[in-house]
Amino acid sequence: MRNARVAVVLGLMIAVALAVGLASHEAPPDSPVPSITNPGPLGLKALFVYLEERGRDVSAQTSSLDSIPAGTRTLVIAAPQAQPITKEEVAALERFVRGGGTLVYLSPHALGEHQPGMEDWLHIVPGALPGTNHQGLASEWVDPAGVTVDVWLPAGALRDLSLLRVARDRSLRMEREDAVPLAGLGSAGVLWRWDLGQGEVYVAAGPDLAENRRLELLDNLRLWDALAARGPLRFDEFHHAVITRPPLAQGLWVFIAQSLAVGLVYVVSRGTRFGAPRPLRVERHRSSREYVRSLGWLMRRAKVEAELLPELDTGLRRLMHERLGIAPSLPDTEAARLLEETCGVPARDYLDAKEDLLRTKERTPIRPADYTRLARRYAFLERRVTGRSGDSQE
Repeated sequence: MRNARVAVVLGLMIAVALAVGLASHEAPPDSPVPSITNPGPLGLKALFVYLEERGRDVSAQTSSLDSIPAGTRTLVIAAPQAQPITKEEVAALERFVRGGGTLVYLSPHALGEHQPGMEDWLHIVPGALPGTNHQGLASEWVDPAGVTVDVWLPAGALRDLSLLRVARDRSLRMEREDAVPLAGLGSAGVLWRWDLGQGEVYVAAGPDLAENRRLELLDNLRLWDALAARGPLRFDEFHHAVITRPPLAQGLWVFIAQSLAVGLVYVVSRGTRFGAPRPLRVERHRSSREYVRSLGWLMRRAKVEAELLPELDTGLRRLMHERLGIAPSLPDTEAARLLEETCGVPARDYLDAKEDLLRTKERTPIRPADYTRLARRYAFLERRVTGRSGDSQE
């Protein structure tokens, strides 16, 4: 019996030791900060180490951009979100570029939230979605969340480059007359160049070109080789660090807790009781079916089928844009082709529904039965887009 107890105790101790060991060796989650110290998929450590091993003069800017070290040829600002770039720093960046420097600004994904000063100076606004393109890759599963964009103008650092790999859910525009789009797909530009004084500014839609997960794809690495070959290259790390404020004194927290406790005692002691609680009154509301029938009757009396018909197609195109990235400005044939490629809906189904809608719209008057038929067809397409329908139409 004694040996059994000893065995049980030793087994419990071993289990606790294993649990503590596994907890301590658990891998930390991947950081989304595009820093040169981040080895995760979204970090830039691979680029920094690669340039350093190639003998390039690369370093980190760990202080404010008010004072950029002399001799710096290229400055890279990779989508900082922890601290905003101030007006004084923007003025220093403009002096740096006018003096012959090169600024590479990789904007954050969400414009208008983290760096309003840089966006006002560079006149950056969101652009159209690039869509889907896996040109140059062995398989679409190499980078399923990315898109291959063409180099429209192989000038400056993009000389002799042809294809770049970036994220498929972002693009931007520079609303400056002398800004030139260098790379993009369709109507979506992802990399712009602006000549300012003796220098130049490159603006990209996100840090995708430098991230560890896409650095070796297509011509991304050659772009950074060309920039580092110009001279000393610095990465801004100052705006990735959060400024920590000193914690409140412990005595202040004790005072707040005491005040809350005293206030609670006062409320309980001075509160007035109005007697025993009365039974809860149960209210029966009308069913949803009655509201739907009333709304349908009202719509039929108003005879608004002609005004509601275009909204069927507009709502479907908006859903295709939000779920599948198919721009509403694309022609119907191109949108139908992309719809078939992305979620398997035959292109003929969408084109037939659109032709039926146009034919019905030309009739006068439009019968409620026609509107009901078209509403069912478009509802079926919407369920297919959202993945909530089977292969057969109900």
